[in-house]
Amino acid sequence: MPLAFPADLTVMSTFEWKDEYSVGYIAIDSQHRRLFELADKLHAAMAAGKAKDVLSRTLSDLINYTQAHFATEERLMQQHEYPDYPAHKQAHDKLTSQVVQFQKEFEAGRTTVSIQLIQFLKNWLVHHIGHTDKKIATYLAEKAA
Repeated sequence: MPLAFPADLTVMSTFEWKDEYSVGYIAIDSQHRRLFELADKLHAAMAAGKAKDVLSRTLSDLINYTQAHFATEERLMQQHEYPDYPAHKQAHDKLTSQVVQFQKEFEAGRTTVSIQLIQFLKNWLVHHIGHTDKKIATYLAEKAA
């Protein structure tokens, strides 16, 4: 399944964490920051023309950490009976499937880490954290009140 890249592929310099991405949960915000750091590391390796093995390791690190982060979020949603859990998990599963498929294609030499992939990851992170994950934080805050 190919990744769906946005039509507007403006080149960004880095994955920069902004306070506006904060969802208000220290552990989750810390994990989100780490995702930005790993994505930035992948971008830097690509931009520097690093060898395939460096890109492969960096991509694997990003995928593994993303999966661990998703598991943390999913446990939190289940513990608090988050009503949009099924849709949120589906979004996690879809991204994981797409990126793992990309990794297989990359390892087989059928694709490269490109600015389109980097932009796709950035757009996904910003949208998912800024919109979807913030809904969890809002729900948990309301539930606690």
